Amino acid sequence: MTLPRPSKLAHVVYRTRRFADMLAWYGNVFGARVQHQNPAMAFLTFDDEHHRFAFLDLAVIDPQGADQPGTAWVGVDHLAWSHASLDDLFAHYSHCKANGIKPYWCIHHGLTISMYYSDPDGNQMEFQVNAFDSDEQCNAYISGPSFEANPVGVEFDPEAWLAAVHDGAVLEDFRIRSVHEPVSPIRGAISALL
Repeated sequence: MTLPRPSKLAHVVYRTRRFADMLAWYGNVFGARVQHQNPAMAFLTFDDEHHRFAFLDLAVIDPQGADQPGTAWVGVDHLAWSHASLDDLFAHYSHCKANGIKPYWCIHHGLTISMYYSDPDGNQMEFQVNAFDSDEQCNAYISGPSFEANPVGVEFDPEAWLAAVHDGAVLEDFRIRSVHEPVSPIRGAISALL
């Protein structure tokens, strides 16, 4: 089997204590516009993609931290890579699992179906597939009430999805998130602020 490779770099997520400054800088340098913003995070794009950048406001998420040892730090949180289909995402999952590499977080963001991995140095990589067929549908979702209700997402078990496929379902059955709760607690304080 050929390893399905991502089709593109989708976005980068940053942790910052200078939230407003970062939004302004990326707006000025990239011409990026805000697609969604709440007190803890913002999603920006400069093209048809639903978001190219996301920012986590550490001043809100971890107000006492201020770069103390053991607290959240500023910088890149993760890079996100898009696969062409759910079949490719799950073939990638199966390949990684066969090589002893497992995701630490599987989440249906509503906007994307995502699996997060950590490399040997702790760098985080998200592998994702859009939940909708078109850029227009993705952009409508990120600006709409369902994303507002839960921009973090609902966890899923890839083995449960594969078992359902074994029993006759198809992966496409899982593309649209049917529930918005429970909001995933994995990303810590971010979830508590939403």
